[in-house]
Amino acid sequence: MPQAELDRLMQRYDGDVPGASLLVLRDGEAVMRRGYGRSDLERSVETGPATAYRLASVSKQFTAAAVLLLAQGGKLAIDDPVRKWLPSLPREDEAITLRHLLTHTSGLIDYEDLMAEPYDGQIRDAGVLALLEQEHRLYFAPGSAYRYSNGAYALLSLIVERASGMAYPEFLRERIFRPLNMHDTLAYVEGGPAVPHRAWGYSEIDGRWQRTDQSSTSAVLGDGGIYSTIDDLARWDAALYDDRLLSDASRALAFGPQVEVTGEGYEAHYGFGWRITGETLWHSGETIGFRNVIVRWPKRHLTVVLLSNRNDPEPYRTALEIGALFQRGGSPP
Repeated sequence: MPQAELDRLMQRYDGDVPGASLLVLRDGEAVMRRGYGRSDLERSVETGPATAYRLASVSKQFTAAAVLLLAQGGKLAIDDPVRKWLPSLPREDEAITLRHLLTHTSGLIDYEDLMAEPYDGQIRDAGVLALLEQEHRLYFAPGSAYRYSNGAYALLSLIVERASGMAYPEFLRERIFRPLNMHDTLAYVEGGPAVPHRAWGYSEIDGRWQRTDQSSTSAVLGDGGIYSTIDDLARWDAALYDDRLLSDASRALAFGPQVEVTGEGYEAHYGFGWRITGETLWHSGETIGFRNVIVRWPKRHLTVVLLSNRNDPEPYRTALEIGALFQRGGSPP
């Protein structure tokens, strides 16, 4: 692996700037595991493998896994109507199923477009439901098209709570994070357990890095509210190769090309919380002050995780280039 090329790819994150944590796993071993730059500019805290970042939409794979765990236990079914679990939704939503929510084919109106401007405080998952209860339009008939939907995953977190009888953060902690020894990962709720080694989000504004850690939508959990570290995501990645958490059938659903992705500028299909492009399984996450990505090449037993606490650059292409560096010969993935 050419170290100079890796240094070039990660140079923008290095120094006294908002940084990143990088993990490369090959055959289950961490062949690159380090931090760049700062997790807290005001206190000049360096990043490292233990730095916890808000995952944004990388969180969706955990929400999908929670639904699959409940399906494995017979608590719900993937093709249940959404109104079985959330009967307060309008009748126009009666054809929407959990599968539609998981694959962004529900047709639900974007909840961000339904929020008042300016929004007072932060909306939560229950607030997303309250907005959608009053919305009688759909973008399209459920199952007939693809449109990425954060609101769908907010509803899924509420369905996890109703089917399990547990709060969403508690369910994730007890059924996913603790069994996998992901002790520094949590669905963050203000006033609840603190995020250990927390990275703060920043945006470059007028040539200066300014803290932009939270927005009006940052408290929604199901679509993007999980914090984690590269070390914990290494444990998560390992569990995706066997049945310690999800069965073969559940992983086939999560990693299977359920629907073609359209309108996002690249060729891909969507599974349950994962995009599929060629031989890769991946998902990015973007929110105010954070840009993250996980890219897996399961057949090669290769994974790249790049988490950053800054609004730019988007890390997906960088992760692909890093993956190419760590292959054992052959052409880039």
